[in-house]
Amino acid sequence: MAESVRMKIAVLGATGQTGQYLVNQALQQGHIVTAIVRNPAKLTVHHDNLKVVEADIFSADSLKTHFKGQDVVMSCLGFPASFFSGVSGYTLSMTSMISAMREARVNKIITMTSWYTEPNSGAQSSFLIRFLLLPMIRSVLTNMHEMEKLLHKTEDISWTVVRPPGLKNLQASAQEFLTHEGYFVPDGSGLPVGSAVGRGDVARFMLSLLNSNAWVNKGVAITTK
Repeated sequence: MAESVRMKIAVLGATGQTGQYLVNQALQQGHIVTAIVRNPAKLTVHHDNLKVVEADIFSADSLKTHFKGQDVVMSCLGFPASFFSGVSGYTLSMTSMISAMREARVNKIITMTSWYTEPNSGAQSSFLIRFLLLPMIRSVLTNMHEMEKLLHKTEDISWTVVRPPGLKNLQASAQEFLTHEGYFVPDGSGLPVGSAVGRGDVARFMLSLLNSNAWVNKGVAITTK
């Protein structure tokens, strides 16, 4: 494999479960990482190429300082489901990120959502997923979908939305990825394949996009073989 280009990466959601895998793998690959966090004490990694900064993800002014000089923004931000009120964290944070990127002249973002963000896309899923799981996380999926639509309308920034299925706390594997430009990865008959993927593999896939023009300005559903 060709030697990957060393990049300066701003990571949001770096203290989250997937974000921690992403930060560690990015450092192992030789990238220079700025982890933008709410609580620096939660990130236990120490590395010469890692800078941990505190910022408000909902404030473009707060973010733009840390975006200056970066090659790419990567977001693993997650917000909890809510039965009583809608979730708004995905769209609010993305709005401030896009604004800060414009001011800092950074034009590439890679972010993650989930399978089934589009309301009708879960129709082929299993009974349990369709009638038990999806209604429980619908508030999250709805706001993720609003964020995806926001990116679709953003013409001056190159973006990719990575959509994993259920997540397991596993290190990256060497397994091949199955990908699909859509809201889940179908098998030959159009039904969804695999139900969960390791967080380490999601991070591995997101980082693989740094030196590739695959999936630019697209959403891609992923899972492992």
